Amino acid sequence: MVAEFILVFFVLPVAFAFVKIPGGPIPILLVLTIAVAFYFRRESRLGGELDPQRTDADDRGFDRRDLWRAGALRPELPRILRLWAVAAVLAVAAVWVFDREHLFDLPRHNPGLWALIVVAYPVVSVYPQELLFRAFLLHRYRRILRTDKIAAAVSAVSFGLAHLLFGNPVAVVLTLGGGWLFARRYQRTRSLLTVCVEHAAYGLLIFTVGLGRYFYHGTNFGD
Repeated sequence: MVAEFILVFFVLPVAFAFVKIPGGPIPILLVLTIAVAFYFRRESRLGGELDPQRTDADDRGFDRRDLWRAGALRPELPRILRLWAVAAVLAVAAVWVFDREHLFDLPRHNPGLWALIVVAYPVVSVYPQELLFRAFLLHRYRRILRTDKIAAAVSAVSFGLAHLLFGNPVAVVLTLGGGWLFARRYQRTRSLLTVCVEHAAYGLLIFTVGLGRYFYHGTNFGD
């Protein structure tokens, strides 16, 4: 399992950074999402029903309620929104100071693409990423990662490495921080929906304020 973990979450992301991927990362992400969905179908337990062959509490199957758990979102929203508001102010200020010509470049120069991203990004990018880097990683490898903080840190690092393929340090640094935040939120809430809402909020902020070109494969929006 250790070898599998290193291969999937460290070796492959780094390799992808040096290999031109036809169609970008989304097709690969969707294929991995399907594979993970089949894994969870086999592993899942619903309503506390455990695999009768498993006796160790650490080996309990996956609780499918963790893939949604909508009730966890509302109490988390105030904290999520406060932190997001601070990030929004800092992001706008940073682009204004260091790269003013690209401030809000996507909605200004290509509002159609921006609208498409607002609709499609949470579905085709955010949920698959959270399914893989949070739900799957934190469940399947929980025994070798030992503690929640170690698991969150590893999730953040692997998430950052997966963004090496965009070829710039901004994408890696921002996703390292985001990976830690999303992993800790998931550990506290056991709600992938809650984490996806938070992830989508930050992603759409990035695409809106003028940082999207660091996360878009192959082109700059405003050029």
